[in-house]
Formats: sequence, C-alpha cells, structure tokens
Amino acid sequence: MTELTKELKQSRSSRFSDMWTSIYSNKAALTGLVIIALLVVCAITVAICDALGIQILPYDPNLADMDNAFVAPCAEHWFGTDQLGRDIFSRVIDGTKISLSVGVAAVSFSLILGTILGALGGFYGGKLDNIIMRFMDVILSVPSILLAIAFMAALGRGLDKAVLAIGIVSIPEYARIARSCVMAVKANDYIQAAIVSGDSNLRIIFRHILPNITSPIVVRATLGISIAVLDTAALGFLGLGVQPPYAEWGDMLARSRGFIFSAPYTLLFPGLAITITVLAFNLFGDGLRDALDPRSRRR
Repeated sequence: MTELTKELKQSRSSRFSDMWTSIYSNKAALTGLVIIALLVVCAITVAICDALGIQILPYDPNLADMDNAFVAPCAEHWFGTDQLGRDIFSRVIDGTKISLSVGVAAVSFSLILGTILGALGGFYGGKLDNIIMRFMDVILSVPSILLAIAFMAALGRGLDKAVLAIGIVSIPEYARIARSCVMAVKANDYIQAAIVSGDSNLRIIFRHILPNITSPIVVRATLGISIAVLDTAALGFLGLGVQPPYAEWGDMLARSRGFIFSAPYTLLFPGLAITITVLAFNLFGDGLRDALDPRSRRR
C-alpha cells in the first residue's frame, strides 16, 4: 500500500512538473500568469490595508478634490484626475480588488453549482438529465449580459447582486462540460468496478468521477474569470454594479464617457485595466489548456 501511495505521489508530481514546464515554455501563458499574479497581489494588499485602515495608495480613491479636477497625467498624478478631482491611478488600483473578487466569486458559484448539476445529469441520465439540460438550454438561449441585467433589475443594485447575477448566467457552461465529461468517464472499467463493489452513486460521482474531469472545468473557469470581469464592467457601466463612490472600472468608464475628447485619459486607463486583465486570463487559460491536454503539449 505504501509503494502504491508513493507511485501516486510521484505520478502527481510528474504531472505537475510537466504542466509547469509546458506553461513556462509558453511565453504568452507565462506573461498572463505574471500579470494575474501582480493583479492578485495588488488586490489582496489593497483589501488588507483597507481592512486595517492603512492608506497604501497615493491618494484616497474616493475623496473628491474639485480644485484638482481634470489634471492631466503628471508626476503628481500618474494617470491624472477625474471630474471630481479623484486620483485615477489610485482608483484603478483600488478597482482591482472589486473586479477580481466579483470575477472569482461569480465563477466559483457557477462552477460548483454547474458541475454538480451537470454531473448528476450525465451520471443518472433519463428524465433528470432532460430536465436539467433543458433548463440550461433556456438560460443559454438568452444573451448572458441581457440575462444578467434582468437579474440585476429583479434583485437590485450592489456587489453581491452582481456576483449572483453573473454566476447564474454562467452555470450552463460548466453544466454542459461536466455532463459530457461524466458521460465519457462513467463507461470506464474502474467506475464499473466501483458500482460492483457496492459504492453509492453519490460516492462514485464525487470520489471517482469528479476528480477525473477537473482539467477541462479548471481551464474553463480560468477563461470564465475574464468573461466575469467583462460582465462586471458592463454592469458597472450601466450603473447596475458597484455603486459610487467606490471605484470600479466599468463605472469609471461610464462616468467619464462625456469627456472622451476633452480628457481622454479618464477613459484610457480604466479601459486599459479591463483589457489587460481580460487578456491575461485568456492567455493563461489557453496555456493551461495546452498544459493539461497531453495531446497538445509542446515537446
């Protein structure tokens, strides 16, 4: 038993080493990973400092100073100031924690619920599968952003409502992936052996099937965070997401769109923050997909 455990540990270590080697050799994926790491460190640092009452940013991101409105980018204000005199650099950095937290929370919610529903439908089949997948088809028949707006209109404005709305519209994607993977895996011999040995269906699903279908789901979740960040910005742009005075990239774009010609920098930097974040997750997600798929690994 000890030798088998050692072999399993060595196998997992080898797979992780191969995955990291693949990502490291993929410069685009490595670049995306570095950017994501910087964003995460930034978001966590700002959140901790806010909780402790420590001012780490150059300026208070929510403090208006009308005497310094529309200051162009300079040594004192790297990204300039907005129409209320707030430092744009501080607001962009502060907005990182909101965009990432909403993206991660929404994807976590949709991943867990979607995977469970898809796994149950794929394993049991029949009427349960039809009911679950037809409901997923109904959700997919409506554009995700429109459905998220409808949920926000029903639930009300706010950060928690945005997480719930974005999470709900993303459930079908994970349900369909989990269902197809479960249907492929449940025909394997070790699943049949577990059934013969008397394991319960739920034990088979959560112990034997789900651990073997994590790769495509993790890859989709990585790419899903970029979509969630975009949806968060879209809801903020429409005034349905995070409410003022808190900094959020989509809301910053919405409140600066009237100054696109007189003060274009007020839109440029929040827009770049969204673009770079989405691009980083897409690059890393593509590299992770290649790393977890043995057929596409670079040699």
